[in-house]
Amino acid sequence: MRAALTITVAMISLALGTTARSASVTSCAADDFCYCVKDSLQDAIQTNVERIRKAISAQKSLGKAVGYLSIPLSTLNGSYIALNAEIADQNKKRIERRFGTEDVWILDPGAKEYSLPDEARGGEYMLMWTRVLQGDDGFGKDWDFVYFAGPSDFSSFFSLRGQGDMMKIARYYDRRIKTDRDLAKIDKALFRNYYGLKASVSFSYGSHDEWNIVRAINKKRRDQDAKVGLANQIGVLFDGKAIAPALFDVGISSGNAHACSPDGK
Repeated sequence: MRAALTITVAMISLALGTTARSASVTSCAADDFCYCVKDSLQDAIQTNVERIRKAISAQKSLGKAVGYLSIPLSTLNGSYIALNAEIADQNKKRIERRFGTEDVWILDPGAKEYSLPDEARGGEYMLMWTRVLQGDDGFGKDWDFVYFAGPSDFSSFFSLRGQGDMMKIARYYDRRIKTDRDLAKIDKALFRNYYGLKASVSFSYGSHDEWNIVRAINKKRRDQDAKVGLANQIGVLFDGKAIAPALFDVGISSGNAHACSPDGK
């Protein structure tokens, strides 16, 4: 009887411990950017933040301008995370070549070395990247520019030339599906339509948050010194070109940025 009771108590304790470890909490960065995250992952998030900041510092010590690549990475409505990671890596290298590899370094958030534990989702990743982008004081002092990926940054991967583009994407799907079983889980028409019509930060939850984060950083930089505030802004590019002046002040709908609801989601 005692043995059975001990086992029962142990099982209850284990269950309660698992629940506690997997509980979701609202965790905020500077300027009230808050996310609903698994409490058990907060240490891993902060460890990654510190490691990423060291990597940035190492590049800055070489005299390089440092940029952040905002690009869709998830599997959603035809998008495919494995492919997006490849496209992100290609664009990182292409942007560095464009400006000069001796002068510019791009942080690619899709790189494996920045991964969190498997149970991490959008909220956990965005808390991490928000802290990385903002820095401790919200001024984003580590950054010289942010590059928001647009349609041409995806079309270059598929070698699209403005003629029969969606057919080329469909053929790419047919070739890749022969060796990539995970891609088979994605409907071909959704894949074709996403990469032909939607592939850009415009359809990314995380990139929407990153746009608003950069906007908040630039506002703080402008307000810090009225005389030179504009010149202190982080450079912002979309689809390879500098954005228009008015867009520095424009916010967009949030993506993953929200507090936990009463049911912990």
